[in-house]
Amino acid sequence: MAALQQNGRHPHISYSIRSLLGLAILLVVLLAILPNYPTSAMSALSSGHHSLSKRSFFDINCKGLYDKSIFARLDRICQDCYSLYREPELHTLCRKNCFTTNYFKGCLDALLINDEKDIQRVMKEISIIHQIPI
Repeated sequence: MAALQQNGRHPHISYSIRSLLGLAILLVVLLAILPNYPTSAMSALSSGHHSLSKRSFFDINCKGLYDKSIFARLDRICQDCYSLYREPELHTLCRKNCFTTNYFKGCLDALLINDEKDIQRVMKEISIIHQIPI
């Protein structure tokens, strides 16, 4: 017993309690870091529970018809792309300028959305919400 106390270990603290203490310390560190994390990255890191409101529609410079189902489908492409690469800013960059950036096009390629009908549907949906001719 003296040998255990000499090593700095307390015989009455079990492995599971030490594990819980380690998890508690990790939680405290995460809670200290998360408030400083960029808001856009936090929305990308959320599990799909970010806003698809009219405000977020206009925040990404969409100037056409607000159609929540179209907006959700296009946003889902960006969500899936983020899930593939786990790069925090990717979701924001994919949605930027109402889904018209090269990041969005890259996400289409990465997700193997390359069938002519699918591409035409996506382009038509973007033209509706972004008010651009196709």
